[in-house]
Amino acid sequence: MDTIIFEKLYAQDAISLASLKKIKEEEGKQLVSVHWELKTLLYLGVLLLSTGLGIVVYKNIDSIGHQAILAFIAIISAGCFYYCVKTKTPFLREKAVTPNAFFDYSLLMGCLTFITFIGYLQFQYQVFGYRYGLASFIPMLVLFFSAYYFDHLGVLSMAITNLAAWAGLAITPASILKENDFSSTTIILTGLLLGVVLIVAGIVSKRRNFKRHFEFTYTNFGANLLFISCLAALFTFDGIYLLWFLLLAGISYFFYLKSFAEKSFYYLLLMSVYLYIGLSYVVIRLLFFTAHGEIGSVYISLLYFIGSAIGMIVFLMRMNKKIKSL
Repeated sequence: MDTIIFEKLYAQDAISLASLKKIKEEEGKQLVSVHWELKTLLYLGVLLLSTGLGIVVYKNIDSIGHQAILAFIAIISAGCFYYCVKTKTPFLREKAVTPNAFFDYSLLMGCLTFITFIGYLQFQYQVFGYRYGLASFIPMLVLFFSAYYFDHLGVLSMAITNLAAWAGLAITPASILKENDFSSTTIILTGLLLGVVLIVAGIVSKRRNFKRHFEFTYTNFGANLLFISCLAALFTFDGIYLLWFLLLAGISYFFYLKSFAEKSFYYLLLMSVYLYIGLSYVVIRLLFFTAHGEIGSVYISLLYFIGSAIGMIVFLMRMNKKIKSL
């Protein structure tokens, strides 16, 4: 409400002073948006409901029976998906409008309970035998289909997480998982490949204008996976660690250019943190190697971390200003 107009009307004796005061009082009682607070509470409600169902099942599994529990979970999942199918808007290549607030949470509940159903089925009855990859492959397909069909970023994140789990189970030998040896060459190379695939998927989504708002989710997961896998290789393969550092620097440069192309400080921060970790590892390793572990190398290392931390802060501040000025 524009009170200036009413002040002009008061100056022209068109309204009384009492009326002007009431108008200003009403102006001071503007509504406060609680949109994000409500969304947070609803998401928390879905999470608590899923957790509560799991606790109830765990504590009463002997008295309820596995078949009854599976049927109950299946009914909830089917009901949620049925509601979403009935209320969804027509499919669009672009971002679709959510029909109502309850739609998002119903879809999330349906996907979570479906994953629970498949996991429970495999754990209790071993329907997939020892083909654990298949137990994660089926939920992955359902989640990706749901993410695109219902246009939901949260479900897409779940689908990408499931994709990573499936890739790890399908490609990695079971003995490695049992021994918790996650420094395996197979796991590292799988992570690198999957990171590239996700980044390419994001680029294709954006260029083909097919759910282009999914691009950030794909790129975010792909970037973190790519950087983490590269750092893991840097820490694991001692003989060629400098080659892995060069790869890390190349990936960082790619996201450096991307941060300016998209005016995104997030990508700049992401690549800076991972590159700093890799650079620090190389510097400290070379320092201790040349100094043969003498006490002087410890003092130089401390000075390096102090100086590099200051340099990192200055660099990020300047780059942030540069991005904002574009």
